[in-house]
Parts: sequence; C-alpha cells; structure tokens
Amino acid sequence: MKPLVAIVGRPNVGKSMLFNKLCGQRLSIVEDTPGVTRDRLYAECEWRNRKFNIVDTGGIEPGTDNEILAFMRAQAEIAIQNATVIIFVCDIKTGLTASDHEVAKMLLKSGKPVVLAINKMDQVGHTNPDIYEFYNLGLGDPIPVSAVHGHGTGDLLDACFEYFPPEEEEELDDDVIKVAIIGKPNVGKSSLVNRILGEQRVIVSNMAGTTRDAVDSYFENDKGKYLLIDTAGMRKKSKVDDPIEKFSVLRATMAIERSDVCLILIDANEGVTEQDTKVAGLAHEAGKACIIVVNKWDAVEKDDKTMDHMREEVRRDLSYMPYAPILFISALTGQRVPRLFELINYVNDQAAMRITTGMLNTLLADATARVQPPSDKGRRLKVFYMTQVGVRPPHFVCFCNDAKLFHFSYQRYLENQIRNTFGLEGTPVRLTIRQKSDKEG
Repeated sequence: MKPLVAIVGRPNVGKSMLFNKLCGQRLSIVEDTPGVTRDRLYAECEWRNRKFNIVDTGGIEPGTDNEILAFMRAQAEIAIQNATVIIFVCDIKTGLTASDHEVAKMLLKSGKPVVLAINKMDQVGHTNPDIYEFYNLGLGDPIPVSAVHGHGTGDLLDACFEYFPPEEEEELDDDVIKVAIIGKPNVGKSSLVNRILGEQRVIVSNMAGTTRDAVDSYFENDKGKYLLIDTAGMRKKSKVDDPIEKFSVLRATMAIERSDVCLILIDANEGVTEQDTKVAGLAHEAGKACIIVVNKWDAVEKDDKTMDHMREEVRRDLSYMPYAPILFISALTGQRVPRLFELINYVNDQAAMRITTGMLNTLLADATARVQPPSDKGRRLKVFYMTQVGVRPPHFVCFCNDAKLFHFSYQRYLENQIRNTFGLEGTPVRLTIRQKSDKEG
C-alpha cells in the first residue's frame, strides 16, 4: 500500500494551496474564507521515484461549537488515523496561536510522525525571525514553505520521505485479502458484513478503520483470511444536506485505496442508479479488482428471465467495467453469500497475474496477423513488442513506431485479445503506448 501524507492545520493557513502545489494540479478549491468545503481531497503524488497519496483535510478548530467546523475536525481525525506521516501547516503571518498549540497536542497524542510546515514564507533568501517561536510546539524543526510560489516544498517532501516505510516492506503483504464494501446508502453494506461475520466467523477482531461509525473486521474461513472494510454510503451531491455525509466520498476513496478487492453493492429493487456508476467509477479508476454484487435479490419478484434482464441492465449501465463478475445475493437471507469468497479469491488472483513477455509477444504476433494495425496517410502502425510492467491492475506497455497511429479501438482490440487468452476477469487492465523509432526497434 502506498504511504499516505495528511495535510492538517487550523482553517485558512493555506492547506489547500499547499496540497495543490504538492500534487501539481489544482484539485482543491482555494478561497480566503475559513472552512471552504472542497470536492476533491485526495491525490496521488510522486517524489524521489516513490508514489504516495496525499490527503487535504478541512481545518481543525479545537473545541468549536460550530457544527460544520466540528465535522471538519472529525474529517481531519479520520485522515490522521490513516496517515503514514502528517504535515502540520501553520501561518507565519498570524504567528503561533492557541489553536495551533491545541492541534499540536492532538497530533502528539496520535503518535504519528509530524512534519511542521510554516506557510506564507514568500520572500526568498530572507528568514522571518518569527519562525523560531514555532519551536514551542515541540514538533521539531519548522520548515519554511510558500504554497503560492512553491519555495521549500522539496525540503518538505524530503522530510516526509524519511518516514516512508521501505518499499520492500510495502510489497510484503501477508495472505489477508483486503475487501472494501462500497455503494450508496441503504444498499445493505452493513447487513452483508453482519451476515458474513455471523455465519463465517472463525476469528474476529475489531480494528479502528477509516470511519468512526464503522470498523475493519478481520475473519477467517475455509476459503482464506479477509479484512472487510466497511464504508459510509455515497449519495448524490444534491441530496447531501448533512455535513458529515460530505466526508463519505473521502472515506470510501481511502477504503478503496487500501483494498485489494472492491465489492460494489447495488440495490436489486432500484437497479443501477447514477450514483452507483460514480461509486463503481472510483474503484475502476483506482485499478482495483471488482465484483458487482446485486443485493436484496430476495425482495424482487422473479421469473426465469429476471436475472438475465438484470444482468443485461447492469452491463449496459456499467459498460466501462465489462470485466467485473456479477453476483446476485441476499444479505438478509444469506442466499449465495458463501459464493462471494470464491469470487473474491479468484479476482484477487487475476489482478496479481503476471504474464511472461514471450507469451505476450506470441499473442501480439497472432493478434496483428489477424487484424492489421491501422495506417494513416500511407504510414502503418508497427507494434514491436509488449511487456508487463505491473500488477494490481495488470499493466502492459506496447512499444510502437508511432503512438499517434495507435488508435483507441486498436488498443481495445489488443486488450480484448489479452483477456480472451489469459482471463484477467474481475480486474481492469492498463495499456500504455510508448513510441520507439524503427531504427531503435
């Protein structure tokens, strides 16, 4: 799992601007009003050839009675619980405040490594002597940064990098499969967790998870060892009146990120809604192995065609993930719930599959002979060779003479050939095109 860096601090110290600067994209909405709600809080970054995730949080206002600020504090606490390292942002212009002391106490209590960033140090070559008062927080050396200009961000990332676990340790994962259960509210996520734990329980322990209202549940059965990650349901933005629900996407995204397999729950009575397509899209974009689980199947009036019709509807509405198997269950009665574990194991293995370069190039030769690569203005695409560069999801690189000629439809054709030959059911496939001149080839 990639390290997670959480940016925290009281409102209006420049956390979102720093987040945008570190990830190189304008993902957070930046305004001068404290407590601005942001749509996008999560991004992947790279530093010193190491990928990691960064999460922007709402400002922590200690001891506040304001409901929204209290919820923002709760959201920040969720991020802190899951962080590898925390960047605590303070503001040189307002100086050290009582709130900063309160936040520092909270961070010290968390036991997580903390890197102290003093923002708005916009002048180069001049150190504002006010920075020294931040030593009083007891969090080590303050690092001067300017989120506006980007000064000091390299030093800041270097300091965070020191706390990242060695890469080998991250890869060494035991045989526990992490399963995120995602979906909009009231599709039966908790019922499914309760059904599984009630029926399949061998060993159960509760560990604090991504949400305060849900826990990660570990259990074993004869099929293997699993960690179930329950998530808050995600609703349409127009329906989100309760401020706490604004954090459900953050929670679900964090749960998806640390999972191996995602169970996308859909209500059989409603079919695939617009919100379901968004939830499923998060798992698809994250490259996770997926199973589409149609729940509440017991509540549907059925004839011998009902399941086929429902399957067709799901395939049509979630057309971007034709690889995901569909299972019809009832968490209430337990119908087909035991089959989930075979499927979880299967898609987990498929996502981790490695295919030799020799086998891939035999497939490539066959595929290009069967359907000739496209040409444009007399110049024909030549695909020299293909190799696999990663798993979870399987990631292939194709080397060709001209990337512009590699039409999307031909990429789709090659992806389908890979799937037809090697399976890869239940997992997205990434295909990267690299250009290499004829002379090099």
